[in-house]
Formats: sequence, C-alpha cells, structure tokens
Amino acid sequence: MIQMTVPDHETGVLRIFVIDLPPETVDRFVTEAATGEWPVRYALGASLLREAYVETVAIRDLGAMPLSTYLAEGYGLTGDDFRAARPQLDALKGHVLLLPSAALGRIEQHLKISPPLRWIGTFSEDTRPADLTPLRSKSAKGILSGGPAGGPASRGSSTLLKLLVMGLGIIVLAVLFLAFGFR
Repeated sequence: MIQMTVPDHETGVLRIFVIDLPPETVDRFVTEAATGEWPVRYALGASLLREAYVETVAIRDLGAMPLSTYLAEGYGLTGDDFRAARPQLDALKGHVLLLPSAALGRIEQHLKISPPLRWIGTFSEDTRPADLTPLRSKSAKGILSGGPAGGPASRGSSTLLKLLVMGLGIIVLAVLFLAFGFR
C-alpha cells in the first residue's frame, strides 16, 4: 500500500495510476453508483473525490498516439521527471486513471493507494512565472480619468433602455387594444 499526502493548496499536479482489472470491470470500478458506492474512491483512500475531474483512459482508445503525448498535450505536462518517465508511460497497457489536483477538492487528504490501483507517477505542470515587465507604451502611462461607474456614459445606455421598455409597453397595449377592442 502506497501512502501520499495531498496538501489543500496543491494545483497543477497529475497523479497517474494503472487500473489492474479486466477491461469489462473498469467502468463499474470508476463510476459512482446511485447509492454513493464508489470503488475508485475507496482504492485511493480519498475522503473527497470530484468525479468531474477524474479521467479514465483506455490506452487502446488512443490509437497511434502514445500516452505520454496525450498527457503532454492534454494536461500540459513537461519537465525532466516527465521526460524521463515517457518510455515507461508509453509501455503501459490496459486502463489508466488520471487524477489531477482538482479531483481532490482542495482539501488536505492522506491517500492510501490499494489494489487494483498501481501508482505510476506524480507529475507537475511546468509553469512559467508571469511577466511583470512594466508596459512602455504612452497609453499605459499616466493617470486614469473619467467619472466613477454610473457616470455619463452609463446614464446614456440607461436612458436608451428606459425608452425601449416604454416602447415595448406601448406595443403590448396596442396589441391588447386591437385584440379585445374598445368596448
């Protein structure tokens, strides 16, 4: 049994597991039943699991695309550890479970991985820091001017809206008058 702690602030991390089950039983394993029974959550030892973020991939469904390419393009995985694991990832058969940080609900969890899951690796997206270089154009310099929200510009569109509503009201009254006549 493998244990791992997932901190509540974790983002941009993908855990990959092989599902060691016959293909015909995988769907039952990864699908939450109406009763709340969810075998994959039990095998992860997760207290919370968000189904919308859990992905199961049948390797054969990728066709000629290697799993590592799918992960690089679909999840933005890069980095030295991912590059080193590509041959191992591409040699996998059967079904894999992809568990991104978002699937664990942003709460600290202590996972206890048990069969039929077999942990393959945990990979982080390589993120580039934001470019904080100051803008150099003339339009980016100076002080913002203009009135507060609700100033002259928004009053004009408010007046137009009032006129449209009044016009619509007049049309409705005219239709009612024509339909029922003046009696």
